[in-house]
Amino acid sequence: MTERFLWGVRGDLSRPHPFAAERVGFISIRAASTPRYLVLLADGYHPVADGDYVDDPSVGAMMGHDAIRKALDLALLQPLGMFHVHLHEHVGHPSFSPVDLAGQADFVPDFFKVRPRLPHGAIVLSHDHAVARAWLTPGTVVGVSEFNVMGQRVRIDLTAPGAAWRLSHDESPRF
Repeated sequence: MTERFLWGVRGDLSRPHPFAAERVGFISIRAASTPRYLVLLADGYHPVADGDYVDDPSVGAMMGHDAIRKALDLALLQPLGMFHVHLHEHVGHPSFSPVDLAGQADFVPDFFKVRPRLPHGAIVLSHDHAVARAWLTPGTVVGVSEFNVMGQRVRIDLTAPGAAWRLSHDESPRF
């Protein structure tokens, strides 16, 4: 993902919610594979709408069925994998709580019903680190071994008249 994209996600997840202790969202991904690696590219960020949270003080944030349905619809209508994301407000390595792990086991495999050939999963961010789990199939979960955040995005324009390679910096945010 780009640095700007990550800043936007962290910024949105840091906003206060009327009753939830934290915010959640989804990062849509596109996937590419090499002989040795599966590469996941962040495609878009989709925050859970305020009205799609359930008031449940026993957890930091509880998504309602509409939040999951909207994310499922995105994956159904476009060739996207979906990763649930939330933020732990600290510096250092985050980790999934037992509640996070149980919730993921309940809803992440559902994405294979609408987009079976792409990975889906969950990410937890801190202010300077991230951890993720990817489902390759409904029953195969792996840890994400590496995160790469790129600086300013560069676009190569091969259609520009008179220029074989024209590089330009794209300052527009992705969401």
